[in-house]
Amino acid sequence: MIEVTERDEVAVVTLTRPEKLNALTAAMRRRLAAEVRALGRDTRGIVVTGTGRAFSAGEDLHEAVGQSLVAEVESFHDMTRAVLETRVPVVAAINGLAVGGAAEWTLCFDARIGTPAAEYFFPENHIGLSISNASSYLLPRLVGARALRLVLDSARMSAEDALAMGLLDEIVAQESLLEAAIARVRHWSAPGTATAVHLDLLRPSREQVERAFAAETEAAKQVEKSGTAQAGIARFTTR
Repeated sequence: MIEVTERDEVAVVTLTRPEKLNALTAAMRRRLAAEVRALGRDTRGIVVTGTGRAFSAGEDLHEAVGQSLVAEVESFHDMTRAVLETRVPVVAAINGLAVGGAAEWTLCFDARIGTPAAEYFFPENHIGLSISNASSYLLPRLVGARALRLVLDSARMSAEDALAMGLLDEIVAQESLLEAAIARVRHWSAPGTATAVHLDLLRPSREQVERAFAAETEAAKQVEKSGTAQAGIARFTTR
């Protein structure tokens, strides 16, 4: 369900569960965090993409039935933490729909390149879930005051809208997506560049990210304790 290859000294991590829109199981989330940490030490950079018509549908809510929402949220947090621990560029190649925790994961990436088929969707509010991946800090950092409406509306955004808001940095043809993402990584990590120190200087503040993680974990506890989360997951999985 996760394939790791290397092209031109760049690691390509591909989500390969297209029949489920690359929805992330708990095991996939753990492996993604581990792979990013390992690849961040051994390659010039990392590109993450999906197969089929989605980048990823986010958390596999069918698997989440009866599970601890707090544990689920904290596994997403560790994926974000893993990206920010690397000293190499990490680029998202958004081939299609990016939903929930998967869309939020890309907010900490150093670039997000999409195709005309790319869409962003933060549906948690209308499912009764809470956001994760430090998106309470990272989303306003990218889109400003519009972050609140994006979360409360739970509306899907086209590639063009995502580009205009700053969620995407560039839109390229589907057939050029991987090449564009790999080229971006190679350009940023060319011999003689000071990329590692600039990633430290310009990436989101680790201290702020950890504070956001803590607040989002508390939010997850609230929606879990109230029963809102379980009811929303039940509605989603039985519709």
